[in-house]
Amino acid sequence: MVVEAQTRKELAKEFIKTWSNVDRGHEDKDRQTFWIDLLNRVYGITNYANYVNFEKNVQVKQDNGKVNTKHIDVYIPSTKVMIEMKGKNINLSRTIRQSDGKKLTPFEQAKRYSDFLPVSEKPKWIIVSNFKQIDIHDMDKPLDKPKTIMLEDLSDKYKELEFLINTHKQKIINEEKLSFEAGELVAKIYNKLSKAYAEHGSLDDGHIQKSLNMLIVRLVFLMYVDDTSMFGEKDLFESYMAKIEASYWRKALIELFQILNTKIEDRDPYLEDELKKFPYVNGGMFSETNVVVPQFNDELKDLILNEACRGFDWSEISPTIFGAVFESTLNPETRRSGGMHYTSIENIHKVIDPLFLNDLKAELKKIQDMVQVNQRKEEAKLYQRKLANLKFFDPACGSGNFLTETYLSIRQLENEAIKIMQGNNSGLAIGDYTVKVSITNFYGIEINDFAVSVAKTAMWIAESQMMTRSKNEGIYFDRDFFPLTTNTGIHEGNALRMNWEDIVKPYELNYIMGNPPFTSLTNSGSNDKESQKKQKEDINIVFEDLPKHGKLDYVCGWYEKAANFISKTTITVSFVSTDSITQGEQVGILWKHLIQEHRIKIIFAYRTFPWSSEASNNANVNCVIIGFSCDKTYNNEYIIFDNKEKYIASHINGYLLDMPDVYIQSRRKKSLQDVPQIIQGNKPIDGGNLILSEKEKQDLINRYPSLKNVIKLYIGSKELIKNKKRYCLWLNGVEPSVYSGIPEIRKRLQGVIDTRKNSPTKVVRENATATPAIFSQIRQPQTSYLAIPEVSGCTRKYIPIDFLDPNIIASNKLYLIPTTSIYLFGIIESIVHMTWMRMTAGRKGISYSYSLAVYTNFPFPELDDKQRKVISKTAQSILDARRLYPNSSLADLYDPLTMPKELQDAHKANDKVILKVYG
Repeated sequence: MVVEAQTRKELAKEFIKTWSNVDRGHEDKDRQTFWIDLLNRVYGITNYANYVNFEKNVQVKQDNGKVNTKHIDVYIPSTKVMIEMKGKNINLSRTIRQSDGKKLTPFEQAKRYSDFLPVSEKPKWIIVSNFKQIDIHDMDKPLDKPKTIMLEDLSDKYKELEFLINTHKQKIINEEKLSFEAGELVAKIYNKLSKAYAEHGSLDDGHIQKSLNMLIVRLVFLMYVDDTSMFGEKDLFESYMAKIEASYWRKALIELFQILNTKIEDRDPYLEDELKKFPYVNGGMFSETNVVVPQFNDELKDLILNEACRGFDWSEISPTIFGAVFESTLNPETRRSGGMHYTSIENIHKVIDPLFLNDLKAELKKIQDMVQVNQRKEEAKLYQRKLANLKFFDPACGSGNFLTETYLSIRQLENEAIKIMQGNNSGLAIGDYTVKVSITNFYGIEINDFAVSVAKTAMWIAESQMMTRSKNEGIYFDRDFFPLTTNTGIHEGNALRMNWEDIVKPYELNYIMGNPPFTSLTNSGSNDKESQKKQKEDINIVFEDLPKHGKLDYVCGWYEKAANFISKTTITVSFVSTDSITQGEQVGILWKHLIQEHRIKIIFAYRTFPWSSEASNNANVNCVIIGFSCDKTYNNEYIIFDNKEKYIASHINGYLLDMPDVYIQSRRKKSLQDVPQIIQGNKPIDGGNLILSEKEKQDLINRYPSLKNVIKLYIGSKELIKNKKRYCLWLNGVEPSVYSGIPEIRKRLQGVIDTRKNSPTKVVRENATATPAIFSQIRQPQTSYLAIPEVSGCTRKYIPIDFLDPNIIASNKLYLIPTTSIYLFGIIESIVHMTWMRMTAGRKGISYSYSLAVYTNFPFPELDDKQRKVISKTAQSILDARRLYPNSSLADLYDPLTMPKELQDAHKANDKVILKVYG
């Protein structure tokens, strides 16, 4: 945790004592330890390994043009602090000769490093120190003299180094750590309770599973309330249950739950005194009466009382993080099949900051900067009223982390507004100074019943934490926490089949946000066919007659529902999505429809960024965040965030570019220019019966030598790139007498028939018995052909493309261009075509998914004979460079870390020629 200010002085004195030791202060040996100790001991940074970079590399260009790799001693990314350390006997004003002969002071040395850092990493502060003296240079005023702190004065001047720490970020780190520890405790209790239930029932029983989940929610809620004293006294639940023997816990909990759900005036007047202390909770937390509670034993009682109640402080958990951890702990299968991913707090703010929070913060600062006191107070009152009237909706809310983080952020703004209104009247019970923002203004839909319970609990925890914070900041709160206000805003159901207006009316709402499921409906390898079938039905219902909507990802359903909902309103929407919806064919289907028919405009967007989440099994995806509106009066800036940079755009299109609205059409065969036609490889639809491994091929040939000429090399994306060997029975045009008498072949052909009979495609089923000996779709070229893998990893600068012999059978995982044209190879293997591909191709996981449309829409250049010859020469150099490494696969050759220099040079030369052709 971040250390409290009143203790830092004493901790700084201990630090001074440690580092005043005559044996300490060696530049190489002690510099890292010095800053680790200072940050940890005095400023409370517990995870310094993630907080501080030591020996950060920087490429420094010297006067002679030579570039040397140098190392920054200490760099703190979150606060942009660079530190240069010297030994304790070094004068910080003295120049020191550098490796290039220049004489620089330690500050000038650090400043030179800073000059060669990217803009996003340039330090705001440069510190130089010799262990005894710390010189602080503010880089907003680089010519000013540094502020100096001597080691012996640190206990009195520790505040002057507080810029080292990002207190907000450290708070999140601490809350995350606590929340994960809480999640581990929940998992432990869950496992023990599961065994207790299993003794008299089965977790396969839906009612038992639901009871287990609800019991866990109630226990966690009670432990949290215990640690926050919200029942009027601390540890009320723990004290009551500690006196009860384990064998009676079941009855005691059932009775306690009933009492917590009963109004004070309706309770048994002869209730024992200890139970009278418990308030009426309300809010639905204890309203379900048919929750099955199992028998408890001493081990389970000890776990809950000693580890969970006495051994852990629940009051400091983050409701935003804990809700996600809580649900993922108990519902891993639901997460996977539902495509749910839990957004980090950092990523939540990527959504809510540009959506509304940045504007609200700017508005508050404007009020705070007003000079006239009465005007400032009046504007603060109007501002608070505005905050209290804002309504937010997450139609895929999961465990409620978007809603809880939004509530916490809005309430903190309200606290600041109330402080302005109070002036010097802090703590007085004046009506206008009370909290007005309520969790009833936060709405959500979630398909999983347990997640709904978790989301409501997280919102109540968020409300209680903000109530405590308000009181601690001297802000009057005009009501007790209990009974809970019934939170009718979060609903269980399928958001794509519900009428959102039944939850909140469009004219009442201000913002829609969230992180809908990431499922791809075109992924035939899904492990949950039933879920995918239901999700396809959802999309069919949402999009109805939109052509080709079957090619859209599941998340697109939320965009369509939102676009319908916000029509003729000023509501603004922001969703996190996989970046596939802004690439390839989906752009021409989804965004053309939304922009042309619903008249939406994209007002801000985060282009592709790697996903991060609090869940232990982080989702391995790349995402975009898209903010949009139908508001015709919107005239603010359009903003694109790309790789930590922020750009003001004149317009944002469906590819998230500052360009007009253009759409790549699904032109499957004919290209825009006169170039060879592209086709997809051969599709077997055979259940694997026509495909052979190396061993299967050899066994068949050994037993039936006559099959040697009908077994051919069979190559798809993986085989082409990784040089893997697979084979196929290629019986197209082969006389049946060659194979009809072979039992193994007959068995395989029957397997083909069985597979095709069960195909979801009608024409395949109807022709299942017609030609089982040949591939269902045959497109094998009769000449040499260029092979483009359908799927290729995103880390490669170039998709590995190669020429193949017509005797090599191409699978449907390759795209084929029947040609021997070297210059055409040079164009499509160039950086120009790769850039086009990155923008127009789809994605499969973290890989590019090439398509016919990438090629057929590509603007090939018009070339004369001379240009063709030059390109053919550079393209041939690429093939020649590959042949220098005959034992390496294309995967080896195009790995960014192992790509040979000869191949790099050949590609650079080819790129230079192609770029010149394009001007």
